Amino acid sequence: MLIISIFLVAFFAIMVAIGVACRRRATDVNGFVLGGRNVGPWLTAFAFGTSYFSAVIFVGYAGQFGWNFGLASTWIGLGNAFIGSLLAWTVLGRRTRVMTQHLGSKTMPDFFGQRFDSKGLKIAASAITFIFLIPYTASLYNGLSRLFAMAYDGVDYSICVIVMAVLTGVYVLFGGYMATAINDFIQGLIMVGGIVAVIAAVLTSKGGFTAALAGLAQVTDESVSTTPGIFASFFGTDPLFLLFVVILTSLGTWGLPQMVGKFYAIKNEDAIKKGTVISTVFAVIVAGGCYFLGGFGRLFGDKVDVKADGFDAIIPAMLSTLPEVLIGVVIVLVLSASMSTLSSLVLTSGSTLTLDFIAPMKKTPMKEKSKMLCIRLFIVFFIVVSAIIAIVQYRSKSLFIAQMMGVSWGALAGAFLAPFLYGLYWKGTTKAAVVASFIFGVGLETVQLLVSMKVFSVESIPLFAFVFKNSLYSGVIAMVGGLVIVPIVSLLTAPQQIDVGNTFQIYKRKIGVCILLSIITVGIYQIYWEYLLVKNIRAIRKDESKCTGEMLCLVFVPFYSLYWWFTRGKIVKDEFAKQGHSAMGNEIVYLILGIIGLSIVSMAIMQNDFNSLKTEATQSIQRSAPNKTDEMFACYETTTTVAVKDSLGE
Repeated sequence: MLIISIFLVAFFAIMVAIGVACRRRATDVNGFVLGGRNVGPWLTAFAFGTSYFSAVIFVGYAGQFGWNFGLASTWIGLGNAFIGSLLAWTVLGRRTRVMTQHLGSKTMPDFFGQRFDSKGLKIAASAITFIFLIPYTASLYNGLSRLFAMAYDGVDYSICVIVMAVLTGVYVLFGGYMATAINDFIQGLIMVGGIVAVIAAVLTSKGGFTAALAGLAQVTDESVSTTPGIFASFFGTDPLFLLFVVILTSLGTWGLPQMVGKFYAIKNEDAIKKGTVISTVFAVIVAGGCYFLGGFGRLFGDKVDVKADGFDAIIPAMLSTLPEVLIGVVIVLVLSASMSTLSSLVLTSGSTLTLDFIAPMKKTPMKEKSKMLCIRLFIVFFIVVSAIIAIVQYRSKSLFIAQMMGVSWGALAGAFLAPFLYGLYWKGTTKAAVVASFIFGVGLETVQLLVSMKVFSVESIPLFAFVFKNSLYSGVIAMVGGLVIVPIVSLLTAPQQIDVGNTFQIYKRKIGVCILLSIITVGIYQIYWEYLLVKNIRAIRKDESKCTGEMLCLVFVPFYSLYWWFTRGKIVKDEFAKQGHSAMGNEIVYLILGIIGLSIVSMAIMQNDFNSLKTEATQSIQRSAPNKTDEMFACYETTTTVAVKDSLGE
C-alpha cells in the first residue's frame, strides 16, 4: 500500500504543478481553449490518444468485449488505431486546421455557425454538446472503485470520484489546453508503459502467450457458441456485432467535439504529418493492447462472476494477483486514462457553452475576461455535475443515467460526423442538410433511450428490432445514416450562392483520400467525386450548363457509364492537348475498367490528369473569390503553398 500511495502522491503533484506552470499561457480565450494554436505533434498526438482511450475502455469495454468475442476483440483496438486515429488524422487533420483558422472558429459548434453562416446551427450544436457530453463525462468514473479497492480495501467510491474530479479541475482551471496537453503527454507515456507491463505479467501468469492461447481455445460456453475454440478464433463469436463495435468506436471519434478540437490547436502541417504517425502507434499499443488483454478474460472465469458482478469486474480479477508495484502502475494508468479524457471533455464543454451558447445570446459582445471567467465557471459546473451523476448512478443503479451514458457517444457522432466531414470537403453542403443530420442523430438515439428503458417495444417490427437492438447498433446506424442523408438533402435543397463570374474552376483532390471516403461512405462520396469530374470536363470546355441530367444518367441508366467513360476519355485527352497538356488515361482504358467494374480506377486516373494541370487559372479564381464560401475552399483547390497563403491572408 505504501508503494501505491507514493505513486499516487507523485502523480497528483506532477499534474497540479504542470497546471500552475502553464497559467501564463492561458490568459486569453485563444490560449486557454486552443493553446494559442501552437501545439506540437507529440503533445497533440498524445492529447488525441489519451482523450480517445479512457478507463471506460480499459476496465469496461476491454473486459466486456474480450469476454464476448474472445481474442477477436483485438480487432476493435486495431480499428481504433487505423480508422479512429490514422484515417482520422489523414482525412480531417489538415482541412480542420486550415479551415478553422480561416474561419476563426474555436469549437465544433462555432465551425457550424461560421461555415454555414447560421447562428441557429451554432446554438443547436452547442445544446447537443451540452446535453450529451455530461452523461458521457460521468461514465469516465466507471470502474475506479474496483481498482482502488485492490489497493485500499473498503475505500468509498465517492472518495475516488471526488479526488479525481478535484485534481483534474485544478490543472485545467489553471493551465487550460496547454496544461491538459502536457499532462496528456505524461499520462500517455504512463498508459503505454503500463499496458505493456500488465500484458506481459498477465500472460506470464498463464504460462506465456502460447500456453494462454491454447488454454483460451479450450474454453467453451454453449450459451454463446457451440463451435470449438471460438474464443481463440480470428473473428470471434459474432462477427457482425464485432463489426458494429469497430465502426462505432473507430468512426465515431470523427464526430466528437473533444477529439476534433485537437486539430484546431496543432502548430503546422509538418506537425500534422508527424502527429499522424505518433497517434497511430500510440493507439496500436494502448487500444490494441487493452482489447488484446481483455481477450484472455475467460481464462480467469474462476475468479469472477460476470452475472453477479458485471463486466467491469473482469479486468480487476485478471490483475488481482499482480505484485503491489504493478497494481500501483495499473491504478495510475487508469487514473491517467480517466483524467486525460475528463480534462478534454470539461474544457470542450465549458468553452462550447460559453462561446457558442452564452456569448451569441448576449446583446453586447462579451469581453475577454468575462469569457474566461464564464468558461472556468462552466468547467467547474461540468466537473461537479458529472461527479454527482457518477456517484448517484453507482449508489442507485439508475436505469435512465446508465442508458444516457450508453447513447451519448452515438448521439454526438450521429449528429455531428456527417455535416462536419461534408462541410470540410464539399461546398454544396447546405444548412438544411446539417439540420437534418442533427435531428436524425439525436432523434434516433432518443428513441434508443426510450426503447432501452422499456417505455415501448419495437420487437414486433424486424427492422426496428435490429436497429434498436442496443446503443451500439443504433449509434452505427445514426452515423452511417447521416453520411447518406447529408448529401441527399444538400442536393434537394438550395445550395449556397457562389458567384465566380465568367471564370471556371478545376477541382483538384487527393486521390487516396477520395478512394478512402468512397469506401467509408459505401459509394456515396464516389458519386460526388464523379460529379466533380463531370464539372471539370465541362470547365475545360467552358461549358456552363447544368449537369443534373448527365449525373442522373450516370447513376441510374444501365451501361450509360460505359458510353460516358469512352467519350469523355477522348474529350479530356483532346482538350488537354489543345491547352498544351497531356492526359495519361484514354478512352479504351476507361472502357475496359468500366466493363470489369473498376470505374473508381478510371476516376483516379482522370483525377490525376486534372491534378497535373498548372494552377495559374485556379489561383486567379481564388484571389478574386467574391464570397466566404469560395474563400474557405480556395486553399483546397490547389496543391501550391502560395495559393494557400493567398487565400488565408497569411
